[in-house]
Amino acid sequence: MKSLEYNIQGLGSHKSVSFSDLCMFPHIHFPPGFKTPKFEKYDGHDDPIAHLKRYCNQLRGASGNEELLMAYFGESLVGVASEWFIDQDISHWHIWDDISHAFIKQFQYNIDIALNCNSLFNIKKKSTEIFREYAIK
Repeated sequence: MKSLEYNIQGLGSHKSVSFSDLCMFPHIHFPPGFKTPKFEKYDGHDDPIAHLKRYCNQLRGASGNEELLMAYFGESLVGVASEWFIDQDISHWHIWDDISHAFIKQFQYNIDIALNCNSLFNIKKKSTEIFREYAIK
């Protein structure tokens, strides 16, 4: 099959639109009777670990098939998370842990921000401290 290339206007480069170049996991074959679950979508603004837990629970029928987990992961992402996924060099991803660690590393700031916000909300002025001390804290 001949690979088609298109000149992307403004970028001055040629991009292939063949299946093998567009599909991130072309070698993955789905088990007979496998039905794609309706994924809860992650947009890059919540806890990435919570999303991974939901995602793995939704694909528990994959029976630990890491290739299947890897191949479908992009389907659970939207917005900036999907853009991040599409821009990845998947040659660095050999097992599910590679994807999950890269994903958490990318969206870790959501966990850090939540922890900082929660700690700020939990700060209360002690009856023994003056307002200036409380404000500085």
